[in-house]
Amino acid sequence: MAISSQGIGSGLDVNSIVTQLVAIEKQPLQALQTKATSLQSQLSLYGTIKSQVSALKDAATNLASASSWASQAATSSNASAATVSVDSTATATSFGLDITRLAQSQTTASRTVTAGSALGAGSGTGQLTIQLGSWGSAGAGPFVAGAAVAVNINVSETDTYTTIAAAINASNAGVKATVLKIGTTERLSFQSATSGKDAGFTIASNGGFAALDSLSFMSLGNGSESASGMESSQVGLNATLKINGVSVESATNTVANLVPGVTLNLAQTTTVGSPVQITVAQDKVALQKNIQTFADAYSALNKTLADSTKYVQGGRSGALQGDSTTVGLQSLMRKIIGSSSTGSTYARLSEVGLEQQADGSMKLNATKLTTAMGDLSNLQKLFTTNNSDPTTNGFGLKLRDLASGLLAADGTVSNKSTALQGAISRNGDEQDRVSERAARVEKRLRAQYSALDAQMAKISGLSTYVTAQLAQWNKTS
Repeated sequence: MAISSQGIGSGLDVNSIVTQLVAIEKQPLQALQTKATSLQSQLSLYGTIKSQVSALKDAATNLASASSWASQAATSSNASAATVSVDSTATATSFGLDITRLAQSQTTASRTVTAGSALGAGSGTGQLTIQLGSWGSAGAGPFVAGAAVAVNINVSETDTYTTIAAAINASNAGVKATVLKIGTTERLSFQSATSGKDAGFTIASNGGFAALDSLSFMSLGNGSESASGMESSQVGLNATLKINGVSVESATNTVANLVPGVTLNLAQTTTVGSPVQITVAQDKVALQKNIQTFADAYSALNKTLADSTKYVQGGRSGALQGDSTTVGLQSLMRKIIGSSSTGSTYARLSEVGLEQQADGSMKLNATKLTTAMGDLSNLQKLFTTNNSDPTTNGFGLKLRDLASGLLAADGTVSNKSTALQGAISRNGDEQDRVSERAARVEKRLRAQYSALDAQMAKISGLSTYVTAQLAQWNKTS
């Protein structure tokens, strides 16, 4: 009979014995697993360090670039009359702005009809022909057609103002139509799609039915419109303004690049003798923000390095405590921040308000920075000077080049990450070897105890047989 369970023949608790022996073989796994957890923590930290070094590189690169120091900001002394914005091509300047007239679009309005009523009483059809052009600089005519081809709109007597407005708006004729509801009545209003004297229009009614003439708007040659057609609400005019006394016109109230890189947004006319003062100067707010970003990026990296290498007696130390690479990187960062540069009247970051704290972080002293901004040229040189010497270059270049080196394929941060990944891989291989060795031991032990059980079962069977024979012999005797 086969042995169905180890230990039956021998009487031993074979499963317990084998399990304990295999556990001894697996004891190295615990240390390996603990080490693997530590290595994963270190690799994760270096992922954070890599990201923070990259952020520091971006902030330093920005301060190392002359273009970031050339950023301009514009202000208006009367934002109610005009606001101002600039692009990267703007340069420092200042000028007075007088606004004598705002640009406007031509508008017309139909006669009043009952809301929702048809244009005519029959079934006739016709066309409205819209022609864009100019009524002159004063809007008094005569009308001169522009280069755009006239657009025809089909209209029937059964159409309402709403139907006609939809057809005009879909025609791309350069005119927009709006239905105005006034109690139980309504009017149809037309407005040129753009402002300015060259965006005027006429509307001719062609055939079909008499009611169509009520939507016409034609020049009579003397600057007035036809009495039977639409009423003029507003003529199309250019904005008129003066820059330092020089007269200028604009078809819109957004005047771009009249002064290179500067966009003026006109909102209302100004009082004679009280021009709006427009000033374009170096953007100190943006500069302070860039410098603050630099300080924050450095401080974030410093904190990660400090926390990961700290030693806590009797407590939980940092995951990289005692790691020479990380400690060396922390020391190098602090050394560069505390170094000096040549080429500016300022030599150290602390002189312009970037002060290193006891914990290694960097704090911005706004009072010192404001004072330093009174000499923007030398403040810029402190970050941008290139002496072709990494020890005396401006701090933007120093930190940019350091960060680039750390992140390079053969740089400290990249090499450390690669080394940690290799250690994790080797640790995993060692765990596999321990597990495989333990599995082989277990297989061997179970085979040995199975053989022992089988042998003990035979001996037990023989003993039973001999005992039975002796008992029978005694009875016979």
